[in-house]
Amino acid sequence: MTKEYRAKVFKSGNSLALRLPKALGIEDGTEMIVREERGEFRFEPADKPKAKIDVSGFAGKAPGLKLAPREDFEERPSTIAARQAAKLAEAVKKA
Repeated sequence: MTKEYRAKVFKSGNSLALRLPKALGIEDGTEMIVREERGEFRFEPADKPKAKIDVSGFAGKAPGLKLAPREDFEERPSTIAARQAAKLAEAVKKA
């Protein structure tokens, strides 16, 4: 058996809004998809975005697991050349 509810359309800023009855059980803030099909409107909840897991707290939690030692890499030749060029330009400015 289909239940029927009345809802009222009202102006909200430059848009129109549809006030839905609480009896539908829709939670506040639920994003909805509205479709027009042959002059009739149908709506349904949009898929919720998948929850992301924060793994930052997992480091060091597994017994016996040792973190790899940090290995700093040498600077890029372009970085070294840029630093030397900046020093040379500064020395020329002072002279």
